[in-house]
Amino acid sequence: MTLLSSDQFPSCHVFKSCLPFLLVALLFQFQTGFSALITSLKNHPGHPQHRRPMFQTNQSTCALFVGTWVRDDSYPLYQYSNCPIIDAEFNCQLYGRPDSDYLKYRWQPLNCVLPRFDGLVFLSKMRGKNVMFVGDSLGRNQWESLICMISASTLKMQTQIIRGDPLSTFRFLEYGLSISFYRAPYLVDIDVVQGTRILKLEGIDENGNAWRMADVLVFNTGHWWTHKGSLQGWDLIESGGKYYKDMDRLVAMEKGLRTWSNWVDTYVDRTRTRVFFQSISPTHYDPSEWGTGATATVTKNCYGETAPMTGTTYPGTYPDQMRVVDEVIREMHVPTYLLDITMLSELRKDGHPSIYSGDLSPTQRANPDRTADCSHWCLPGLPDTWNQLFYTVLFY
Repeated sequence: MTLLSSDQFPSCHVFKSCLPFLLVALLFQFQTGFSALITSLKNHPGHPQHRRPMFQTNQSTCALFVGTWVRDDSYPLYQYSNCPIIDAEFNCQLYGRPDSDYLKYRWQPLNCVLPRFDGLVFLSKMRGKNVMFVGDSLGRNQWESLICMISASTLKMQTQIIRGDPLSTFRFLEYGLSISFYRAPYLVDIDVVQGTRILKLEGIDENGNAWRMADVLVFNTGHWWTHKGSLQGWDLIESGGKYYKDMDRLVAMEKGLRTWSNWVDTYVDRTRTRVFFQSISPTHYDPSEWGTGATATVTKNCYGETAPMTGTTYPGTYPDQMRVVDEVIREMHVPTYLLDITMLSELRKDGHPSIYSGDLSPTQRANPDRTADCSHWCLPGLPDTWNQLFYTVLFY
């Protein structure tokens, strides 16, 4: 934000002529102080103070991402049995999760109430548009959630789905609305040369060509930058014309994100396309972050967790990747809205598939200490809240 120096203010020789200007200045000072107060409630140990997107509604300022989880028996917004698009790895109820209280929580910001999601409103306002989620399986998690939420309002509507790799698209034919997922876990390109996967930190044209016609773009990345061993998605890293077997992962992520941000600034038409970036989705593999004493020693991960944490802050570590995300977004020229879901998601240690995933065999489910999925999220579940926030920012 650029501040005016004292010599840039209009001179006022008569107090009466200065009065309107002074009132505006006082109002700005009050609003700034109020925003700072709300932000300070986040006060998470060790996490950098980064920009909190503010949401204007009903003449008041709402800090969307600062709040708490409250019980609400009107949730969930849909049933898994009515949404066949849910992948097996997210379909916890279908694959035997015995508890359901985790479905009964609503996100409550500290100083406002979110509008309830309405699928028909989404369809009407986005008629003829193309919404695209771009990123890793957390983006797919959110993509499927949004389709389920819209479909709950339109059970008899004609739809079409085309699944592919990297692009999958779901269409609401009556409204001409396409909601797509483009798999690009690093956002930047990966080339395969004679069987060797090369992560190109300055290359994005192959992926970017598929994004250009979208009216709304929702990006995410994060988890894949930390994977090693058999989970690592590349064999070599290319940067600055040189090849590396490895490098500092935060440095690599920042280089990749700057390539992405340059693409957005160069190719996105800000008069036509809205851009969002989903902040880092947390994992819950270390119970010492949320439990103490006996609880922390009995539990090895998120397995067996059935309720969210109370309060507005998370006592564990905050992802270092968020510092990188924030620094890159701050320097972009095309307005990019940070959907800052990290803290509210950290409170939901109960929301993961754990062993109730269709991707696990009976033998794997019998060994939750080693196989529990504490990275993705059940559907219905937490990604529905991500989409309620997305809906709020998009339309209100």
